[in-house]
Amino acid sequence: GTSEEVAPPVQQCFMVPKKEINVVSDMAKWKRSQAYADYMGFILTLNEGVRGKKLTCEYKVSEPIEKLVALLNTLDRWIDETPPVDQPSRFGNKAFRTWYAKLDQEAEKLVSTVIPKHLADAAPEVAVYLKESVGNSTRIDYGTGHEAAFAAFLCCLCKIGVLRVDDQMAIVFKVFNRYLEVMRKLQKTYRMEPAGSQGVWGLDDFQFLPFIWGSSQLIDHPSLEPRHFVDEKVVNENHKDFMFLECILFITEMKTGPFAEHSNQLWNISAVPSWSKVNQGLIRMYKAECLEKFPVIQHFKFGSLLPIQPVTS
Repeated sequence: GTSEEVAPPVQQCFMVPKKEINVVSDMAKWKRSQAYADYMGFILTLNEGVRGKKLTCEYKVSEPIEKLVALLNTLDRWIDETPPVDQPSRFGNKAFRTWYAKLDQEAEKLVSTVIPKHLADAAPEVAVYLKESVGNSTRIDYGTGHEAAFAAFLCCLCKIGVLRVDDQMAIVFKVFNRYLEVMRKLQKTYRMEPAGSQGVWGLDDFQFLPFIWGSSQLIDHPSLEPRHFVDEKVVNENHKDFMFLECILFITEMKTGPFAEHSNQLWNISAVPSWSKVNQGLIRMYKAECLEKFPVIQHFKFGSLLPIQPVTS
């Protein structure tokens, strides 16, 4: 056999030179790609993994999970070290650019703290997704495309074997939940604009995935039904256990006026009879409104880990 055949499969992954990380230009090509299949597979696997489970339940926390939380804690600390600047416009505080420049500079080093030495070649490619996951430094905005980059970052860590099957609950409850806290702090501190927001017609200005995974957590709940999430008392009493309610709490803190007016889509969802129906509907909506919308996905990066090549199987 050739030397290629005996090379360890993981090393082969990273033979793609960095300049070949491409962005999507053709939606049909994207939907047929290995990247789309792997990304969606990852989202749905986690969706099953957290089904019926509370954020506060017991689950395994591996060393890579701890390291990812430490990475996110570093990003959080940098926000404290980079206060907003005085400027005439209310939104899009320019201090975000200073904060982002630090991440841009340190991203590979941060990723190297999570990836073992023998996989060090993967760090530059994986770091691209981390940098894409916090918002755009030119426009000072954040949206579901950035959120998708963070999910892709975690997906890549699974593909190279840093995260494993038994990390599923910790990926959502510990890492993704911490990511959401840091993003909410960024959004509040630097008054970031929602990227590609559909305003009142969108599900939420900034996030989508916690609604999917959060509704899965609530499937078969003995007392909480979809109609309850518009009840302030229910949200206040249960948000620490359920991602979905944590999102609702954040929306009500950030927005004024009747819920039905500022979050019409969510208001409509509260009329759906069961959480499993909500969950299925949100997955369909995520594909249609996020993954298949050019403005959202045009910045999605492809490389050796999430290839644009068509699915082979």
